[in-house]
Order: sequence, then structure tokens, then C-alpha cells
Amino acid sequence: MQSDATTVSQYLAELPADRRAALEAVRRTILANLPTGYEEAMNWGMITYQVPLARYPDTYNGQPLAYAALASQKNHMAVYLMGIYMDDEARQRFEAAYRATGKRYDVGKSCVRFRKLDDLPLALIGESVALLGVDEFVARVAQAHRPRKGKRA
Repeated sequence: MQSDATTVSQYLAELPADRRAALEAVRRTILANLPTGYEEAMNWGMITYQVPLARYPDTYNGQPLAYAALASQKNHMAVYLMGIYMDDEARQRFEAAYRATGKRYDVGKSCVRFRKLDDLPLALIGESVALLGVDEFVARVAQAHRPRKGKRA
């Protein structure tokens, strides 16, 4: 469910108490591990951790590059980890580490879904968020969007 909230505190205040408590705990983990240079903002109806446009303005849609995000959806909550899911090797390591925790591995497109905080391995989420600094993330995104040899731009 997308929110029309314009601030993180407004977004959190809109949530039922149980979801608010869960997302606040995940948010604390993300903020404690987020490399310098990313900003927390409301974008796409959820809390996003993104590369400011001032740092990387050359995006295909004119929006900041999202590195991670946190959302309350209709039937679950989700942590979006674009830095992990854009790299097959990193995604496979993440999946193996997640499964090793014994917690249910419930994923969607670039996200991990959870219904309650106990379903989520917070330490692994923190490690995953800490993985890529802004410069490395921007370089990987730029490389992924670079035209391949023999292809038109």
C-alpha cells in the first residue's frame, strides 16, 4: 500500500502500532549500518535510502537512485535491498546467510517480506545495508546501464 505521507515520521504515524514498532526497529538497524552519503526520504510511497540527486543526477527517471527501502504493504512489510539484488553473487550469498538463520525466506522483486519483526534477521539486514558505499553503488548502477558492445544506446 503506497502512502501519501511526505515525511518518515508522518508515514510511521499512519501505521498500526504493531507495524510501526516493527518498521521502527528495522529503520534503526538500517540507519545504524547505512554508509555515509545516502539519504533517508519518502519516495514511491515508502521510506527510501537513496543517493541524492546532487550526488548522482544522471538517472533515467529523474528520481534519486534507491539503494534500500522499507514499506508496509497490504499483507506484509518489506525491506527492499537493491544493492543485493542487482548482483547475482551478492544475492546468492544473502540467500544462503538468510536461510542459515532458520527464518522463513520470503522474497519478492528486490525485497524480503515479513509479517512480524521476529521473522527478519536484523543483523543480516544491517550487514547487507552496510555492503556498498555510495560511490560503489553508483558505479555498479552506471555499469549495469551502460550499453553493451554491439547494442545501440
